[in-house]
Amino acid sequence: MKRILGIDYGDARTGISITDALNITAQGLETINNKGSDKVILKRLDELFSIYEVDTIVIGRPINMNGTESERTEITDKFIHKLKCKYNTLKIETIDERLTTVAAHKTMNLLDVNKYKKKNIVDTISAVYILETYLNKIKVN
Repeated sequence: MKRILGIDYGDARTGISITDALNITAQGLETINNKGSDKVILKRLDELFSIYEVDTIVIGRPINMNGTESERTEITDKFIHKLKCKYNTLKIETIDERLTTVAAHKTMNLLDVNKYKKKNIVDTISAVYILETYLNKIKVN
């Protein structure tokens, strides 16, 4: 069974998560320090796809709390378009990512993660929440 990769896309850092071999659970994989460069992300994804057999990418789509789209949504949509063009054999899904970063911060606070580590792992934890949301969605359907 091929895996599902989760992405929490950001300007400076992008969190990556992946399912186990049976697509039951999501694990944090890494945070890519892309500093505004989509090329850095795409290069790293190429490397990850040579390690993991992936057939689906799930990316969080930032929506305002009132359900409207923002400038951040447009930026993310442009990146999603790049994903669809480059990885046209893969299924690309989007998930509403509202509150995933809040949930990630709450998790880190519960685990008493120091502030220096938080910056480096918050995006990875958010990517896990994005992927878990997708897994729960497909289980229901």
